Amino acid sequence: MVVILLPLILMTSFQTSSSSPDTADLVFINGKIWTVDSTRPLAEAVAIAGERIVEAGSSEFIKGFIGPKTKVIDLKGRLMLPGFIDNHTHFVNGGFQLNSIDLRLARDEKEFSKLITAWAKQHPDRWITGGDWDHERWPGGNLPTKELIDQFTPETPVFVNRLDGHMALANSCALKLAGVTKNTTDPPGGTIVRDRVTGEPTGILKDNAMSLVYRIVPEPTEEDRLSAARRALEEARRYGLTSIQDISSWEDVRVYQKLEKEGQLTTRVYCRVPISTWERLAKDGVKAPSGTEMLKLGSLKGFADGSLGSSTALFFDPYVQDPTTRGLATDIVLDGSLERWALSADRARLQLSIHAIGDSANSWVLDLFDRILTKNPSWDRRFRIEHAQHIHPKDFERFARLGVIASAQPYHTIDDGRWAEKRIGYGRCKTTYPFRTFLDRGVKLCFGSDWTVAPLSPLLGIHAAVTRQTIDGKSPGGWIPEQKVSVKEAITCYTLNNAYAAYEESLKGSITSGKLADLVVLSDDILSIDPVKIQNTEVSFTVQGGKIVYQKLP
Repeated sequence: MVVILLPLILMTSFQTSSSSPDTADLVFINGKIWTVDSTRPLAEAVAIAGERIVEAGSSEFIKGFIGPKTKVIDLKGRLMLPGFIDNHTHFVNGGFQLNSIDLRLARDEKEFSKLITAWAKQHPDRWITGGDWDHERWPGGNLPTKELIDQFTPETPVFVNRLDGHMALANSCALKLAGVTKNTTDPPGGTIVRDRVTGEPTGILKDNAMSLVYRIVPEPTEEDRLSAARRALEEARRYGLTSIQDISSWEDVRVYQKLEKEGQLTTRVYCRVPISTWERLAKDGVKAPSGTEMLKLGSLKGFADGSLGSSTALFFDPYVQDPTTRGLATDIVLDGSLERWALSADRARLQLSIHAIGDSANSWVLDLFDRILTKNPSWDRRFRIEHAQHIHPKDFERFARLGVIASAQPYHTIDDGRWAEKRIGYGRCKTTYPFRTFLDRGVKLCFGSDWTVAPLSPLLGIHAAVTRQTIDGKSPGGWIPEQKVSVKEAITCYTLNNAYAAYEESLKGSITSGKLADLVVLSDDILSIDPVKIQNTEVSFTVQGGKIVYQKLP
C-alpha cells in the first residue's frame, strides 16, 4: 500500500477562524498560568481565537477579548500550562496493550501463570501477546520460563514481552510454531536463553532473537489498529497530552492519516519510522519536518543496543550481575547498516533519533554523529539519542558540543532505580539518568514516557524527575538525588524542549501569542505543592487547538 505523504504547512502569523482578531472564541480567566515563555512567564488568563492563542495576561486585560459568543471558563485559581508533549511513545502499541493481557503488576511467578491461564480460557483461539511483565517485582527476581505456563496453554501460542520490550517469553507452543529448538543458533544482536544443563530454550528470547517468533505472530487488521489508536488517544487526552513524538510503523502512519482525515486525531503526532526505510521518505522529498499541524514525518528511529532490564544494554565494562557479558550491540551496528543508513538519511535532511542505553552504546552513537558532521553538508540536524540513559563522564561535553538532544524518560529512573545497582554497580549509576548534569552542561534535555514501558502520564514523569523516589519506597530522599531537577525545569522538558526536538518551538510548547492553543489545566498547583504530591495531581482540562477535548467532571 502506498502511503500518501502530507504536505508541509508553514505557519506564519496568528490567524482566526470565524472570529475577528478583537474577539476570542474561548477565554480562561482567574488562573495561575505558567507560560514557559521567558519574556512573559506568568499570567492569569488567556484568550483563544480559532486554533491560536490571541494573548495571555491579567484577567482584566483578557476580559477585553470577550464578545457575545465567547465561551468563558473561570479557572478558580487552578494552574494552566502549555499542553504536554511526550518525546517517546509506542502509541498504537499502547492502545493494543490496553486491549490485551496486563502482566505488569504480577507479584510473583504464580500470579503471572494464573493471569495467563485465565486469559487463555477467555480467548482460546488467539495468540496471547503484550503483557509488559516485570520479573524484578518478584521474590528472587528470576526470569520466567515456559514451564510456568506450558501445562495451561498446550495449544495456545503465548509470546509476552517484558515491559522494556527487549525480551519476551514464548511458551512451547509458540516456539514449536516458530521452529525454535535446542539447535537454533542465536541471531546477530539477539540471545536465545537456554537451560544451563539441557541446552533447551527456556522460552526467553532477547532483542533480535524475538524476531524468530514475532515474524509468525498474526498481523493485526487495519480496524484493529484503528481501535487501538482511538483507545490510546483517549488516554492521551486524559493525561493532558496534546502532542506525541511516536515510534511509528508505516501501518501506524496510515492509521494516523485516516484518523486525521476523519477529524478524529485529537493528539498531534510526529512520526519516527524505522531508519531502514529512510529511502521511502527521501523519494517523496520529505525532510525534517514535513506534514500538517496534526501529523508530521521526517524523523527516523534506529537501535544501537538493548536495555538494562534485559542485560542487553551495551557497556564498556562487564555487568556486575553477570561478568560474562557487556551487553549486546544490535545487528545493524555489527554489520554496518546503521552507519550507512544514518549517513545517507542525514544527507537527505532526515532527523536521526537513535536508541542508546549503555555507556558504550551512547559513546558509539556520539562517534557516529561526529563522523556525520565531518562528512555531510551542514544543516539544522537536531540529532537525538533516545533514552541517553547511562553516560560515561567523558561524553557529556560531546553531547553539548555536537548539539545532541538527550531524549530521556524520567519514570524509568524510579523504576530501574530499584535494581540498577545490582546490574552495574553504584559507580556507573552515578551517571544514570543524569538529568541535572545534562542541564548544567547545556545539553538540550527533553522528556517523555516510552509508553507502554512506563505510564503515559507526564505528571508521573515530572514527579519522577523532581523526586527520584523509587517505586519500591526505598529511596525517600531520591535515588542519586544530585541528579534531581526543579519542577519548572521538568515542565520545560515536557513542553518547550520537546517542541524544539521536533522543530516546532515556534509553533507550540509555550503559551505565547500566535502559537497553537494547546493547553492543560491541573487540579493542583504543582509549582507550589510538596513535589511528592505531584503524582496525585490530575488533569482538569485538555485543550487542543482551541477545543476542549477532555474535561474531568466534578
